[in-house]
Amino acid sequence: MEVLNLTSRKRETYKIGLKYSVLWECALGIAAITNMPLMKTMEKPVEYWKEIKESLPVKLLVELDFVENKNTWKALLQLLHQRDFTDLKEFTHYIQGLSMSHFTFICLPFIGNSYQGLRRNASLGDPLAMKEMMKITKDNSFFPSYIEFICQANGKRLKEHLIQVMTGWYEAVIMQDAEHLHTILQNDYEIKQKMADKMTAEELVEWTTGGITYLPELNVSNVLLIPQYIYRPWNIESDIEDTKVFYYPIANESITPNDPYTPDNFLILKHKALGDEVRLRIVKLLYEQDLSLQNLTEQLNIGKSTIHHHLKILRAAKLVEMNDSKYMLKRKSLSMLSKELEFYLNQ
Repeated sequence: MEVLNLTSRKRETYKIGLKYSVLWECALGIAAITNMPLMKTMEKPVEYWKEIKESLPVKLLVELDFVENKNTWKALLQLLHQRDFTDLKEFTHYIQGLSMSHFTFICLPFIGNSYQGLRRNASLGDPLAMKEMMKITKDNSFFPSYIEFICQANGKRLKEHLIQVMTGWYEAVIMQDAEHLHTILQNDYEIKQKMADKMTAEELVEWTTGGITYLPELNVSNVLLIPQYIYRPWNIESDIEDTKVFYYPIANESITPNDPYTPDNFLILKHKALGDEVRLRIVKLLYEQDLSLQNLTEQLNIGKSTIHHHLKILRAAKLVEMNDSKYMLKRKSLSMLSKELEFYLNQ
């Protein structure tokens, strides 16, 4: 059908915000060590996480088990978004000073502007509002059980848990390396800040995240970019009021800013992902057509869990993405590989 466009209005886009803090790194580290299914795909090897766990006090391990069971890392991130905290002490004092209803409201996930009243009622103890939030978020892997837990939790005990796990992780893992972490996060923040003047908002998001195309959405007028080191190579997406958040993996050049021989992290990930026969077979199959996990399993005659593992690696390298229930090749990302290599060699 032919469409005659008589409008002069340009498509509106979002505004970019940039923030960094070792407190984000602290909360995301807690999320990472309690995410067993994803651990094998992270940049830091499984042995790294095992060594950390073996070095932690029993009291902290108990709190981390609670995080893994109840996904309370989400509450930490929600709380960190409330203001720009200067240090851990200010953050913990903030949590202690919150009324129970407001504390519960903040910990509950933002699920849309039109559901804010529902979120408020659920935080005040309305069981029908809680069940409605659970129903609305049923397609999310953990939101329903998390919402039920937050609404029914002992607020005082939950506050104590969040303070203890955040403080324990900071003292055991972050504090000894806090200055270095602050420096590399600041390096990446400053690089992105400079590039923000040279790119459109959408271009900056794609470049910063290593390939995520994020188009403007209704009721989302801001995008917040937060650098993180611990969860590399993964981007973590979240929603808060009026804002889409990307906790993105910092670039290698931010870690070693004076070394021109340090390649970009995604350049490494892409070549590693393609340096395997099974994954190359998957890439060729997806080059021909989009396929489901079952389709790939049948065509390659390999176990579903093995194929799923290879797909995770390809997704982490931003070479493959999911559309509904099918996997599809990111052709632009693949075609850019030679140019990225040429850029690295000539920089």
